[in-house]
Amino acid sequence: MAEKDNSFVKFMNNLYYAVDAPVTYIREKFIVPNQKKYPWYHQQYRRVPTIDECYTDDIVCYTEANCQFMRDKSVEDEILFILRSRYEHCVFYHGDDRHLCDDLMKAYFDASAAWFAKYGDMGIALNVKNAYMKQKHRMIWERRHGPVGSGMRSQPTEA
Repeated sequence: MAEKDNSFVKFMNNLYYAVDAPVTYIREKFIVPNQKKYPWYHQQYRRVPTIDECYTDDIVCYTEANCQFMRDKSVEDEILFILRSRYEHCVFYHGDDRHLCDDLMKAYFDASAAWFAKYGDMGIALNVKNAYMKQKHRMIWERRHGPVGSGMRSQPTEA
């Protein structure tokens, strides 16, 4: 050792290893092998078939798809809440130097635009079937007229 091995240093090392050895042994032999292998701290649900994979008369499949849709919506709501909070905290912290928060503002606006494209204007009839129909109608519109928000073409293209 680089330092002098006097009796105090030896005593402290022995005391450290007397306390540390059982703790390390229990952690390596019992705790780590029995830990769950996924790094998630919230409940993970298995993915069920989406509404476009369900038969029209399969109520169970429709209900599972609707529950998964609602869970996904609540997760996306929380993501928007976190992004908005980060942006607001950044603006509050930096004050007049709001240009430092532009990347957070862009991430929030992009996420909110995607959220609105999926869930917006659905009102009280928010379920997986109506969201699927909204997506279908949006795709038909974009095929005929171009991306939403770019204005209508003068002549619709043949699909």
